Amino acid sequence: MSAALGLGTYRVRDVPKAAHLACEAGAAWIDTAPNYQNGRAHRELPPVIADHPGVRVSTKTGFISGHQRQAAVTTGVLPAQAAATGHSLAPRFLRWQTARSLVYLSRVDLVFVHNPERVGDDREAVHSALREAFTVLEDFARGGRIGGYGVATWSGFDTGAFTVPELLALAREAAGGPDHHLRAVQLPVSLVAVRPMTLALDGRGPLVQARAAGLTTFGSSPLHGGELPGMVTPELADFIRPGSSPAGACLLAAASCPSLDVVLTSASTEAHWLEAQGALALPLDAHRLREVTDVLAAA
Repeated sequence: MSAALGLGTYRVRDVPKAAHLACEAGAAWIDTAPNYQNGRAHRELPPVIADHPGVRVSTKTGFISGHQRQAAVTTGVLPAQAAATGHSLAPRFLRWQTARSLVYLSRVDLVFVHNPERVGDDREAVHSALREAFTVLEDFARGGRIGGYGVATWSGFDTGAFTVPELLALAREAAGGPDHHLRAVQLPVSLVAVRPMTLALDGRGPLVQARAAGLTTFGSSPLHGGELPGMVTPELADFIRPGSSPAGACLLAAASCPSLDVVLTSASTEAHWLEAQGALALPLDAHRLREVTDVLAAA
């Protein structure tokens, strides 16, 4: 079984068009963030979300976009020096930014704490920041304002900044008991970010741990920011699936990763969505996916 398709809006130029096409194509999720397109994604998504009540919506908190920076300083949410870093997990800022996201988007199923590893190399400091962030988001979830929260990371699992069991423990601490609202993790899964895939094939790693805990797992950047198809030779694409385009082969490999629920793509045309759906119609089995990862390891 392959992962469901979702729209990731990070690199999408025409957000309303891409979101409309994604919803019409049956995308399960639209994933966004306040800093995507310097805030434009948040401003342009609401009409599409309103027209498609079945699609689920995730956003993030942590990064400070240019258009929010001055507002955060002016309102006293962050000092100028902290705002200038472009990222903050200060509870007051997270509360303010999440409330603003809700004003823009109207409804939010998940709020991801965005790249918490940016707090620094001190694991205790990262865990403390996550505990405080989870406490803020627990308040939103208990008030019925969001469906739950998660962690979206680029390198946190790889660097050992945190593990899934540690995130679950922090969520229990934030909630004051087992009834927490930690619902998901998001991390890169691709032929470049292949480690989560190889670990999952061995029945271990963050995706397997998250799935076992009942969390929804999201794979981001399956085409590595659009760079990966240009790196994949026709021979490798054909090895993954005879007749596949490089983009289709890359997406197929990512979506076939065990324990992955949603793969986020920035497909923005009808042709791209049709190609993505066609690529995922018949996922790779574990044996074939392992052959692909072995070829990559030997390259």
